[in-house]
Amino acid sequence: MSRIPQQRRASDHPCEAGGVRFTTELELLWACCVALRADCQEKLKYLLTRRYDFAAFMTLAREHRVIPQVYRSISVHSELLDGADLATLRSAYEENARRALCLTGELLRVLRHFQRHGIDVLPYKGPVLAQRLYGDVTARQFFDLDILVSPQDVGAAKAALAQLGYVPEIKLSAREQTSFIASGYEYAFSGAAGHHTLELKWRILPRFYSVEFDTEAFSARAKNLVIGTYSVPTLCDDDLLLVLCVHAAKHMWSQLSWWCDIAEITRSRQIQWETICSKAEQLGIGRIVAVSLLLVHDLLQSDLPISVQEWCRKDSEIGILSEQISGMISEGSSYETGSSSYFTFMLRLRERSWDKLRFLRRLVWTPSIGEWSVTRLPPELSFAYHFVRMGRLACRIFSPHLRRGRAPQTRSGWPILWRSSRMGRE
Repeated sequence: MSRIPQQRRASDHPCEAGGVRFTTELELLWACCVALRADCQEKLKYLLTRRYDFAAFMTLAREHRVIPQVYRSISVHSELLDGADLATLRSAYEENARRALCLTGELLRVLRHFQRHGIDVLPYKGPVLAQRLYGDVTARQFFDLDILVSPQDVGAAKAALAQLGYVPEIKLSAREQTSFIASGYEYAFSGAAGHHTLELKWRILPRFYSVEFDTEAFSARAKNLVIGTYSVPTLCDDDLLLVLCVHAAKHMWSQLSWWCDIAEITRSRQIQWETICSKAEQLGIGRIVAVSLLLVHDLLQSDLPISVQEWCRKDSEIGILSEQISGMISEGSSYETGSSSYFTFMLRLRERSWDKLRFLRRLVWTPSIGEWSVTRLPPELSFAYHFVRMGRLACRIFSPHLRRGRAPQTRSGWPILWRSSRMGRE
């Protein structure tokens, strides 16, 4: 379950930010994420003097993966924090820094190995994103490595990773792998750095989401980023912004760290806003991008050109979707990726009818890693995974609480949208 806890005490007083009511702990968390702006320092200092539950605040910071932002913001006003609380925060920050440095070293080891084998890849999250946006690999929380590879090179990349001791979390025959690459989007690997520490992707999203990025063109537009003394190719700013927006949308914008990433990339002078809006419309993700930009503009005070703000608000549905996402954050709701309410929300995020139809068709018919993991069929029957998909999806959608006629709800009365099984991952 992916959940944003909202521990309340009798002394808690809901606050408002951007029209959304927050508890003191959540408002303090938001303030930490915008406190790097000089005009927000006074508000942060004020909130630190108010009565709040530090344990609940730290739980929120861990859930939202913003420990580095919190530490950088609060350490400036360390005199306002209890000594034991400051030690707890510093310990969490140092733990994240150690993990980040370990995974960064592992990424460079993997990239050098790929280079020796002539395999072109594009790392785009993890330490690369941290260095790219914040200038420091320890300034962002991440728990795995995401590497984009051409579908034609998946087999070679998988073999190269095996030489480094990486083991795929699902073992497939050559024939099964061909079918899996056609319908899937990533291989997850465990290695020396831990379980599920590397994801080899050939698509940005699962195929059923029906967002057709031209990943081959990503390489043509890639830019180089220096980490230590090593030059790493990664996505250009325009491509990165679109990818961050669809990734956050896939997870219903449930993690504040994703909002921070989007806010940070919008500050890049390299962003071509006209190109961004045009590409978003071509891909049929105009609503997704608009919702993402409005959220960070309204709640993280990200500066957007007036023309972009007008583009974001031209569709009335965008404002409604943004309010619901903000409400989900303030309510601390959870979501179920297999629920009808989640799929309905995903459909509402698409502005074109044919994208909605394609989403539904692929949702029903396209096998995912779940089907390949729970049922092992002979290679000659690999086509039957489509029917396994249909059966599993039906079981998930028509779960007991839906058969009773109503999905579980948050305190405000609107349906719980999802529950994620991948806590701790990006």
